[in-house]
Amino acid sequence: MTPETQTMTRITPPAFIIQSEDAYDKGYDPKVARGLIQFVKSYTRQMVISLIFMIIVTAASVSGPYFVKLAIDEGIGKSDIPALRSIVIAYFIVAGVQLLTNFYRVRIMSRVGQHVLYDVRTAMFEHLQKLSLSFYNRYSVGRVITRVINDVGTLREFITWAVLAIVRNLLAIIGTLIAMLSLNLRLSLITFAVVPLMALATIFYRNLARRNYRKVRAAISWTNSVLAENVNGVRVVQAFSRQAHNFSNFKDYVNRYFLETSLDAAKVASAFTPVVDVLGAMATALVVYAGGTAVLGDTITPGVLIAFVLYIDRLFDPIRDLSRRFDTLQSTMAGGERILELLHTPIEVQDAENAVEMPPIIGEVRFENVSFHYSDDPTLVLDGINLHVDAGQTVALVGETGAGKTTLVKLLARFHDPTLGCVRVDGVDLRTVTQQSLRRQMGMVLQDPFLFNGTVKENILFGRLDASDEEVVAAAQAVGAHDFIMALKNGYETSVEEGGATLSVGQRQLISFARALLADPRILILDEATSSVDTQTEQIIQRALATLLKGRTSFVIAHRLSTITNADKIVVIHNGKIVEQGTHAELLAKQGMYYELYKTGFQE
Repeated sequence: MTPETQTMTRITPPAFIIQSEDAYDKGYDPKVARGLIQFVKSYTRQMVISLIFMIIVTAASVSGPYFVKLAIDEGIGKSDIPALRSIVIAYFIVAGVQLLTNFYRVRIMSRVGQHVLYDVRTAMFEHLQKLSLSFYNRYSVGRVITRVINDVGTLREFITWAVLAIVRNLLAIIGTLIAMLSLNLRLSLITFAVVPLMALATIFYRNLARRNYRKVRAAISWTNSVLAENVNGVRVVQAFSRQAHNFSNFKDYVNRYFLETSLDAAKVASAFTPVVDVLGAMATALVVYAGGTAVLGDTITPGVLIAFVLYIDRLFDPIRDLSRRFDTLQSTMAGGERILELLHTPIEVQDAENAVEMPPIIGEVRFENVSFHYSDDPTLVLDGINLHVDAGQTVALVGETGAGKTTLVKLLARFHDPTLGCVRVDGVDLRTVTQQSLRRQMGMVLQDPFLFNGTVKENILFGRLDASDEEVVAAAQAVGAHDFIMALKNGYETSVEEGGATLSVGQRQLISFARALLADPRILILDEATSSVDTQTEQIIQRALATLLKGRTSFVIAHRLSTITNADKIVVIHNGKIVEQGTHAELLAKQGMYYELYKTGFQE
């Protein structure tokens, strides 16, 4: 750290970052451990084999100082070369067994860790696909990805390495204690005299490490949040020339807090190791003095003393390593809790146990006294909606922002279920049919259409994978997308970036229209599908709409007059209620709310 940085005031992250990490600040949690063990049960056999290998490795490691004792006392002390040779050969054999078993132990646990990683991420992805839209309204994409990538990665590291290290250290401590007690009780008790000091040092270190580790986690969360925000908003940042300001903020606040907390954690970790080394040196000095006196008095052999000195190192190394593993354990508990929290998030919209397949849709839609509010907010978004739409009709939904238009069509697609009342299609309550069979016959085009990584053709095929190339081209021609697609570098095989970043808004919208047309839905929802395109592109889209809407029941949410006037029915929504409905001419003649919206917002 530079002198200028040292004199600056220490940084405090936002309160929500600290509170978020405090909520997950915990040591070993049996409940979390039981939840995570469910993913490991399938690999019990491999873990038992690994444990057996670990016991062999530990036994071989603990036997090392004893072989040294034998070599000194039975070989060197008695000038017995054959005995010395036999002891060394035996030591090599034990070392070879240790090498092989250790190799297979690590290999087995690495495979188990990778398989657990695969299982957990698969389970999380499957659950994320089933979660209702209300979940994604509450959780940012960054938080979800952190759960699936970072937290699961921490779990894999713990299973692959930390579990092995903890068990190995415990076995090493137990084995070393047994070996020391079997060699000499008096020297063992002298060695154990420093154990209380070691315990106090370990407890003190754990408390300091826990506080510092919480701060490091907060720093990581804050840094990731700011990075994601600046990357996602880079166009706005550059448009307003905020690069220098944002860099200064990141450098002087966000990244410096990361630096400060990391240095604090390193300082605590660097202080603990010398303490353990000093305590080990104290134990060694006491044993050398007491053991040396015993050797001079012919009470013990020199081999016993040397073996004891070697065993002291074997005793304190695993104790030191166990203290370090506390961070890994805490990280795993925190990550495990977040993983389980996500996996246990209830799916708000589920198929009923006796749900049936939705029959082929004709297109009649009824909203019967429908009210809706979100589970975490009792405020009604829709209140007593009654609406009847005949098959094949085009309905335009208009109203101010936040009136409830989008929520209405989400109920139709069954992204939410009504709080009161019911939605029927062809007389069938949507809660009695499977979601998949319903949505398979519905199409939706959004204001900002999303394209996936892949080719233009793959994006058009998204809703109907079995369509032929000729059908893809026909759908693109029908909506006016064929010409610009053919002008691309590789035509229909041109790759588009995530979200379709390499295409204009209008081009993405035309591809989404082609995708919807190819899927041939019986009910079509257009959510402000022309609000983000220029006038020329809108004219192409308007011609495409005539093809797209023909013969389908359609719900169009729009702010432009050109997409409304041709609707069979216009429904005006205000504060979650239907206040007017009729044709364009009928509503203008009433001179009500639609008339006011027309004068102020729809005129072009």
